[in-house]
Amino acid sequence: MSKAFIREDELTDEPGDAEALPSGSGPRHITPEGFQRLEQELDRLWHTERPRVTAMVSAAAAEGDRSENAEYIYGKKRLREIDARIRYLSRLIERLTVVPPRSDGDRVFFGAWVTIQDEAGAEVTYRIVGPDESDLRRQAISCESPVARALLGKRVGDRVTVRRPKGPADFQIKKISYTSP
Repeated sequence: MSKAFIREDELTDEPGDAEALPSGSGPRHITPEGFQRLEQELDRLWHTERPRVTAMVSAAAAEGDRSENAEYIYGKKRLREIDARIRYLSRLIERLTVVPPRSDGDRVFFGAWVTIQDEAGAEVTYRIVGPDESDLRRQAISCESPVARALLGKRVGDRVTVRRPKGPADFQIKKISYTSP
C-alpha cells in the first residue's frame, strides 16, 4: 500500500527485516572488544545522536506548519531509525555471551587471530569472531563462516580445505595468536 495518504503519526517505527534479531535459540558469542563496540554504539545513539535529533525536530516543529517542513519530516524519520537501532542493540546485547580470550595459543578457538597461507603462497590473517561483529575490513570473520569452521580446533601446520562456489581452496595454518598482530 502506498504511504502517500497516511499521516506521519500513523507510520510505524518498528524495525524492518534488516533490524530483526537473528533467530536461533543458542547463545550468541562475541569477543570483549566486539561487545564494547556495541555498547559504545548504543551509548552514542542514546546520549548523543537521539538528543541532537530530538532538539532538531523540536526546533523544526516550532517553525509552524509541519506538513511541508522538510527538516521536521526528516528529523522524525531519523528519530524513528535511531529508536529502532537502540531497541535492536538493547535486545541483542541482552542475548550475547562474551567469550574471553584463551591463554593457550596452540589451537584455533573463538577469538583467535589465525594466519593462513593459500596454495600460491599468499598469506592472510583473520580473527574468528561472532556473527554480530564480523567485518572483513577488520579481517574479522564469523565463527559460522566456512573458513572459520574449517579452522576451528586446528593447530599450526595443519592443512584445511574450504569448499567455495568456485571450487575448493586449500590453506595451511601458519600462526595462531590470541593478541592482535
